[in-house]
Amino acid sequence: MRIARFAAEGRIWEGEVTPEGRLVADGRAFDPERVVWLPPVPPGGKAIGLALNYREHAEELEVAPPEEPALFLKPSNAWIGHRAPVRYPKGVKVLHGEVELVVIIGRRCRNVRPEEAWEVIAGYTIGNDVTARDFVGNFYRPPVRAKGQDTFGPMGPWRVTPDEIPDPHNLAMRLYVNGRLAQEGHTSRMIHRIPELIAYISSFMTLEPGDTLWTGTPRGIVPVRPGDVMRLEIEGIGVLENPVVEEELSLASAGFVSGWT
Repeated sequence: MRIARFAAEGRIWEGEVTPEGRLVADGRAFDPERVVWLPPVPPGGKAIGLALNYREHAEELEVAPPEEPALFLKPSNAWIGHRAPVRYPKGVKVLHGEVELVVIIGRRCRNVRPEEAWEVIAGYTIGNDVTARDFVGNFYRPPVRAKGQDTFGPMGPWRVTPDEIPDPHNLAMRLYVNGRLAQEGHTSRMIHRIPELIAYISSFMTLEPGDTLWTGTPRGIVPVRPGDVMRLEIEGIGVLENPVVEEELSLASAGFVSGWT
């Protein structure tokens, strides 16, 4: 089953994506061209990223793969849905996308054994770990400024339930920029696999429903500029597409200030 979150008619919906591509929620059908696509998980959870989980990407950067998973957090302000624009920060010289298989946690869990890891997974989606390469000085601990800026975490277009993906380590994935292939990889080449990752992370951190695990990216760093379109594909899941736009005025200067008084 494919489950999408979207906004229409002034509210947020969660519904099934039919084989014909229609959205059905609360017994109603919606035209996918007339909704605002949202990330397939609601805000409030943790997004745990994995650096250098593909040997080919480590070789590309001329660094040794880490012996244990190298983790970072991708804040929720970065999350956007399918077709939402990625903002290109002023002054950044190298911005690029990274196609990643994202695991969605479905149960609160701690100290999960590898053989039990499949039981806590609610599904899979596509993630674009947008990165401002200017600010990456430590490949093993990418700074928030490089990966946590607003709009730097497109996810979608929907969540695919585990029954439709019997082997998440057997999926082709690609990233295109303006129709040209920028990345091509296969989830079989992960260094640290999903059960191992869930066991490792849950050994020191409670995982909650809606938390996401971004499992790393293959070789390929192709810079993007405003006006470009990134299209990500993962076999069995679908297509995540986002345009790149110039950074606009800050929320404060645009008159959207809110907070404590």
